[in-house]
Amino acid sequence: MTDFTEVADRVWVARYPWFDVNVTVIGGERGLVVVDTNASDASARATLADLRRLTSAPLVAAVNTHVHFDHTFGNAVFAAEGAELVAHDVAAEALPAHDAFMRAEVLRYEEEREDPRFGDWANTTLAVPTRTFSSALALDLGDRTIELVHPGRGHTDGDIVVRVPGSDGSAEVMLAGDLVEESAARNGVPGFGTDCYPMEWPTSLDLVLSLSGPATVFVPGHGAPVDQDFVYAQRAAIGVVAETIRDLVTRSIPLESALAAADWPYPPEELASAVRRGYEQLPGVRRQLPLI
Repeated sequence: MTDFTEVADRVWVARYPWFDVNVTVIGGERGLVVVDTNASDASARATLADLRRLTSAPLVAAVNTHVHFDHTFGNAVFAAEGAELVAHDVAAEALPAHDAFMRAEVLRYEEEREDPRFGDWANTTLAVPTRTFSSALALDLGDRTIELVHPGRGHTDGDIVVRVPGSDGSAEVMLAGDLVEESAARNGVPGFGTDCYPMEWPTSLDLVLSLSGPATVFVPGHGAPVDQDFVYAQRAAIGVVAETIRDLVTRSIPLESALAAADWPYPPEELASAVRRGYEQLPGVRRQLPLI
C-alpha cells in the first residue's frame, strides 16, 4: 500500500519502491488523468487500489510519458476502468516491440534478481495507447486543462511532459517523466539507456524549462519532486555530457577509449550507452557543429 501525496491543487503523486517510479493523478470536474501506469498488471492493480482510497472519481485518461515498461505496462488495468490511453505517437508505435523485448528478458531477470515481481511481466496484458500526438495535446477536465508536450528527444525518442497550470494560488506542476531524474536508486543519474538521445536531450530540457517558472514543481519519473533550480542544474550536467561526447568525436578519440579519455559529471560506468549513442548520432559533417 502506497499513499498518494498532494503536491499542488488536485495533483497527487504516489512513489512506488519497485523502480522508485512515480504515478501521478490529476483531478478535475470531469474526472481523473493518471500519468504513467506502473510496471505490470499486478503493480497497476495495486496502484488503482491506492487511488481508490483517495477518490472514487471516474478515470478520463491514462498518459504514458514514454515507452518504457515501468511507465506503460499497467495500461490495460487503467483502460479496463475507462481511461483513454494517451502517448506520443512514436512511443505508442514502439510499445509492441518493447513489450516483446521485455517478455524475452523476463527469465533472465528472474534468474539474476530472484524477484517474483519480474514474473508479472509474463502475465501482463499489452495495451497500446490509441490517442496519440506528435507535438502537443490539451486534455480538458472541465474546470482545468492540462497540456501534453513533446519537447524533443532525450531519454527516448517519444518523451512527453505534462504541464498542469497553477490555480487559486496553487503551484504549477510539470510532470517530466524520465527527462528529469532524482532517484537515489540511480544516484540521481539520468537514464542514459540504449535508446537515449544524449546530443538532443539538453535542448529538449531547454524547452521544458521555458514552459516553467521559478515556482513550478517538477515531478520526475523516478524520485522526489524537485524545483526549477534542480532541473537547471541537471540540464547543465547533461549538456556537459553532450559537449564532451562532441569534443571526443571531433578529436577522433575511439569509442572504446572515450569513457577513460574525459572527465564526466556522472560516474563513467553510467555513461556507456550515452557515449555509444552520441558517437552514433555524430557522423560525418555533424562532428563540426558548435558545442551545445
